[in-house]
Amino acid sequence: MYRWVDHTAEVELEIEAPSERDTLEDAVRALAELLGTEDAVAVEQRRVAVQAADRPALLAGWIEELAFLAESEGFVATRMLELDLGPAGLTATVAGVLDEPPPLVKAVTYHRLAFEPSGEGYLARVILDV
Repeated sequence: MYRWVDHTAEVELEIEAPSERDTLEDAVRALAELLGTEDAVAVEQRRVAVQAADRPALLAGWIEELAFLAESEGFVATRMLELDLGPAGLTATVAGVLDEPPPLVKAVTYHRLAFEPSGEGYLARVILDV
């Protein structure tokens, strides 16, 4: 489950999920919603690789890569097909659509960044400069 929290010139994404995979998958769906393509039928695929020192940085890098694909190729990921998650990074295949998404995401900030175990699952938080 994810929700958006409005800030001035920023939006905060909070995710509560049962697993790390579900957390990363919710981030894909949330970004697709922000870019206005969450209901589109996925027909394209891309391979994404991210390396990071810790889980919060991995979440930030994941969203940065997805936003870069949207900005540079017009590819908006709508779901995750495969995920290989290791201690220092991930490799994933995402499905999505070619579109003309608005250039909304200027940057992923590290302010209040979190991706950690919480209760029976995981809690993640990231703020996007829009």
